Amino acid sequence: MKKSGVQASASLKEPSSPSPSDPKQQSLPVGEYEVFLSFRGPDIRDSFADWVYRGLVRSKIRTFRDEEDLQRGEKMEHFLLRAIVETKIYVPIISPKYVDSRWCLQELAKMVECWKLGKGHVILPIFYFVAPSEVKKQESVGFKSAFKLYGEKFDAATIGQWKEALKQVGEMKGWHVTEHVGQGTVINEVFVQIESHLRNSYKLATDELVGINSHVEKMKKLLNHVDSASQKIVGIHGMSGTGKTTIAKAVYNEVSAQFDQSCFMEDVRRILSTENGGDVTLQTNIISSILKVDSQVRNVGEGINIIRDRVCRHKVLIVLDDVDERFDFDRVFGRLDYFSTESRFIITTTDKRVLIKFDHKLYEPEEMSHEYSLMLFSKHAFGADHPPGEFLDRSEKFVEAASRLPIALKVIGSLLFRRDMKFWDAKLAELRSIHPTKVQERLRISYNELTYYEKQIFLDIACFFVGEGKEIPFYMWDGCGYHPEGGIDSLLMKSLIKINEKNQFWMHDHFRRLGEHIVHEDYPQQSFKRSRIWSNEDALEILRTRRSYYRVEALRIDMRNMIEGQDGVVPLMKKLPGLRYLEVAYGRLVGDLKEALPKLRCLRLRHCSSVPANFSMEELTVLELRGSTVKDDWKGWNGLLLKVKYTISL
Repeated sequence: MKKSGVQASASLKEPSSPSPSDPKQQSLPVGEYEVFLSFRGPDIRDSFADWVYRGLVRSKIRTFRDEEDLQRGEKMEHFLLRAIVETKIYVPIISPKYVDSRWCLQELAKMVECWKLGKGHVILPIFYFVAPSEVKKQESVGFKSAFKLYGEKFDAATIGQWKEALKQVGEMKGWHVTEHVGQGTVINEVFVQIESHLRNSYKLATDELVGINSHVEKMKKLLNHVDSASQKIVGIHGMSGTGKTTIAKAVYNEVSAQFDQSCFMEDVRRILSTENGGDVTLQTNIISSILKVDSQVRNVGEGINIIRDRVCRHKVLIVLDDVDERFDFDRVFGRLDYFSTESRFIITTTDKRVLIKFDHKLYEPEEMSHEYSLMLFSKHAFGADHPPGEFLDRSEKFVEAASRLPIALKVIGSLLFRRDMKFWDAKLAELRSIHPTKVQERLRISYNELTYYEKQIFLDIACFFVGEGKEIPFYMWDGCGYHPEGGIDSLLMKSLIKINEKNQFWMHDHFRRLGEHIVHEDYPQQSFKRSRIWSNEDALEILRTRRSYYRVEALRIDMRNMIEGQDGVVPLMKKLPGLRYLEVAYGRLVGDLKEALPKLRCLRLRHCSSVPANFSMEELTVLELRGSTVKDDWKGWNGLLLKVKYTISL
């Protein structure tokens, strides 16, 4: 289960365990849901409503299901109303006794209120053995008796809102479940509508790139005019920082609705560089995204069979972003001719060689014009399309010094925002002193202006948290006294990071590599002296030695490749007294760890076969036990209940 941290401190266990039939879905913080499901529990909780909910979860649609047996109060009421406001699709299941629940009526009234604002909210009502006209007119005995009782407890304005909401929903196009209409048919039709609305509303977050429309139109022409019998791939080629990913995302947003299924795979190069089955990981991600199921591919051959038999039956759009020479299309997908003639692939790369074996179209974005470069720089330096007159000359010099590279224009412009002329002149001299081809050194100018805490957050994101949700690192940084709220805001303002559409950290590859380089540069040949260790090879090397490493603050390790007979991570933990972040996969933790890791703030254990209850927990604020062998009687719960702010146990 996941405690989202909505409250200041979250307990670690639910009052009761879910039944074995319940779908495995984490509870999410408000604002993370796509569908709000409303129904009167006693009528249909264990039948129709449960079928709808389970189907939505299996389809990986994030669904809020109101549980009527939850303790109600002002806080819970506020939470429910916020969930409605921040969810786009509403599915009220109106049964014969729906009106007997004032909570259902209150939720329905809020749905209608949000729908009337015209901000994209959609109501998809299901009339379960009650006619839409009955809901609209409210003249039946059941409706009249319910409102008669409400008249004794609630004011006329409130009852009027409820009646108006029922009238509005009764007039909407929905589904009427009767003895003559199969419930399975209705559920399937509802899913199709929800999927359609989600596809139309889902847009990838993109960096703002001036002149993007012309790139999109050129790409659309290439996609439409390929020889589909042999050509299904359009490549976007260019040096890093020229906007390839932004163009690919903009094209994806524009055309994905024309395909049966689509997926955007970011950072393919990094996925394939992992030590443990990068091809299999990429296959798993693509299959899960296209088929809308949680999938775990065991080997490359199995992945190819699933893609051939299940993925290829759809008209698909697949975008593979940041591909390098490690990518082998046939090893990941099987063969290109498995896919329908209407399917398309977009591949972004800095290396044309990855596309050479295919009959493909290639798009190479032209260098940004001086006019567009000045406009992009001005948007970030001044919040306007054009610089003020007194800054025009300096702005033009910065544009040329940045070689019209979009990533450099955005970051340097953000650095100069609301700074005086003296600061501008100093940074212009610094920028000009760096060779135009050394992009990372140019971008480091912004890193150097960060505070100590902002630098720590930046380096942590670069080394560990790109593509991760904000919650876990946020609580860790808060426990370390890094002031994460202000630090994250500063990094966002300086265009060093972004928060994507999934509320995850995103960082341009130039900045990720810059962060890794900064960590490496102090001790290029001695990994054990670095502050952060994310390479499995480096982590295992430390494990094999007997020295203590006081400098290491954060470490990630996958122990599937451990030598038989080694004691899991116990030796590792005891010799890293300065560690504040530890992520372990497939380890076996045994022994006395009471004095180990006194500064640990975040412990993430994934698929660990043994977890001792006596490790030091004085400073721990985040605990993840995903897939690990931990039961309700684990003694470690007792020491964590009042300390840990954020837990995951699945």
